[in-house]
Amino acid sequence: MRLPRDIEGAELAKRLETFGYRVVRRQGSHIRLRTEQNGEHNLTLVADRLKLGTLNRISTDVARHFQLTKDEVVRRLFE
Repeated sequence: MRLPRDIEGAELAKRLETFGYRVVRRQGSHIRLRTEQNGEHNLTLVADRLKLGTLNRISTDVARHFQLTKDEVVRRLFE
């Protein structure tokens, strides 16, 4: 599955709730997320439109934390 080209960080933060992430801080244009599932893991997103490389890095980071493939993460987030 392909990554979307037009997603904003605020929308991705809501979609990441399926993995147990929650917003712990919002400062300026950045959103800080944390999950306690499978151990503690933190992410920082830009609230504006995400660049494709940034979205790829975030998907890979979440996949690594949950021991999934990047395709599984993308499928769960965007289907």
